[in-house]
Amino acid sequence: MQKRILVTNDDGIYSPGIKLLYDAVSPLGKAIVFAPETPKSASGLGITLHKPLRVMRVKYWGIDVYLTNGTPSDIVYLAINEAVPQLDLVVAGINVGDNTSVQVILSSGTVGAAAQASLLGIPAIAFSANVEDANDFNDPEYAREVTRITRAISEYVLEHGLPEGIQVLNVNYPRKITRRTEVKLARMATIKFLQRVNVSYDPRGNKYYWMYGTMAEPEPGTDVYVVHVEENIAITPISFHLLTADTLIEKHSGYFEDLVKSIKLGEISV
Repeated sequence: MQKRILVTNDDGIYSPGIKLLYDAVSPLGKAIVFAPETPKSASGLGITLHKPLRVMRVKYWGIDVYLTNGTPSDIVYLAINEAVPQLDLVVAGINVGDNTSVQVILSSGTVGAAAQASLLGIPAIAFSANVEDANDFNDPEYAREVTRITRAISEYVLEHGLPEGIQVLNVNYPRKITRRTEVKLARMATIKFLQRVNVSYDPRGNKYYWMYGTMAEPEPGTDVYVVHVEENIAITPISFHLLTADTLIEKHSGYFEDLVKSIKLGEISV
């Protein structure tokens, strides 16, 4: 039977990242695109309980896609009710901006969609990239490599599932992929940003606050370090059973060694 794959994101249907994700997984089975009609970044595991949700089916990229005013987490449940009752894999992304560290992962709508799928027993992968703008996905070489590697990871998980105790794989791409780029297993950093609050006043003299963050010094071996310092690809297993990533990597070392070997990085001109 053909594999059924849900493709979603938190950047909205107009992000080039979700088109890359669809292109990556559509050769692997029946891919259903179900996305927010507007960006829903930092929505985490948020579920909409206090307003009605709408679903539209429209033609986009020449295929039928589903749009909703709900969150990425809503989409997992809406897709099962509206589009496909049974799913073999949920893939979310490819997010504009990496989702590294516990601090960021807990608020990420991209990871949130994958986490909701895992709660229903569906293998799930979140894909993100350390790019500043969606237009960065339009670079042909970068898009080709990200698509190819995303397909390899998704195909492996479709074939082998996820090991016991692991609910989500969180994959983060660096800003550039060259022939020196490596795929590395990495534990989650605790924080990525040192939170800052800027206090200012509007023209009427009313105080307002603008929150932002400055990068913290990343610890070697963490997802932040792998992506931002080493400029490599980080794969982080996520468990909701309070096991550390280090424990999971050690316990399932054979699985992850085979996964990394299955991803053949191409010869790319620098």
